Amino acid sequence: MVAVQRSDQEVEAVEAYVGTRVPVMSAHRRLDGPAGRAQTVSGVCHGTLGELYQGPLKAGEEPDIALVSFPVDRHSWVHFTPYAEPSSTPVLGAKAATAARLFLEHYGLTLPPGRWGAHSDLTVGVGMASSTADIVATLRCLFRLFALPYDTEVVLGVLARIERADSVFLDEFALHLSARHRVVRRLGTDLGFHTAYITEPGTVDTAAVTEVLLAHYRRRGAPYERCLTDLLRGFTSGDPAAVARAATASAALSQEVLTKATFEEISARRERFGADGIFVAHTGSLIGYLFARRPGADTTSELSAFFHSLGHQCSFVQGGYG
Repeated sequence: MVAVQRSDQEVEAVEAYVGTRVPVMSAHRRLDGPAGRAQTVSGVCHGTLGELYQGPLKAGEEPDIALVSFPVDRHSWVHFTPYAEPSSTPVLGAKAATAARLFLEHYGLTLPPGRWGAHSDLTVGVGMASSTADIVATLRCLFRLFALPYDTEVVLGVLARIERADSVFLDEFALHLSARHRVVRRLGTDLGFHTAYITEPGTVDTAAVTEVLLAHYRRRGAPYERCLTDLLRGFTSGDPAAVARAATASAALSQEVLTKATFEEISARRERFGADGIFVAHTGSLIGYLFARRPGADTTSELSAFFHSLGHQCSFVQGGYG
């Protein structure tokens, strides 16, 4: 488990909420394992590879930012071992620590003394929803610690008080309003894709570009509406190729306002590699190909050489479900 360097503010936030406290009210049971060893509980949350769609929910003068996040088989983990010796170095970030405090306040609980642990294989700041995944993993860990049923509404309430969020709190695709923290439509788990993707340099400050995005959505409301309609039809019919085409259209619309340096070259080579579409992190730095079927060894070698020629190491990973 890797300790993460935190700012003084983050350290204070963590120490305030995960330090030694009186044990929880009597309804909480002490979790001991074999031979009296403390029993660790964990929470896990997947991240994303950007979005299959990001744009307005519908054309209009006051658009909402709607997302269909692209779940990825990469995760954030949070662990808690009651009554174990606390770690000398805080391992929860400030947002995760705040989520823990809000959870305890909501249920009127007190955290027992113990040791936190955390690990993530989600890259920060590129569009993998690492921050939201950390928060959700923390909440899932606490639900398990206190033997409470997982409550999506509680999770949404906590997220709404911390940040805009992707729909990683659900284990399925969903059309989701990131600022309002509202699930518009659940899209199921029937579809999955193989991907080849890269991470371009730099990060995007989502808050800083929100007004630019909203102005773009107002100008291009009609093509976004067609794109979202096609995407939802693809999910309804279980057609990954249709979903991939709509994701490509969404990526192209995003390119008009938040550019990816490699977009044109990647787009020009899509058919050569037999890819069904292109996806991006609309306010991040990920870009890659969608394949409804797993590409063979020759194709992966060619993809690797192509991305290397652009100055990037590519990655291959499963996205979605199916």
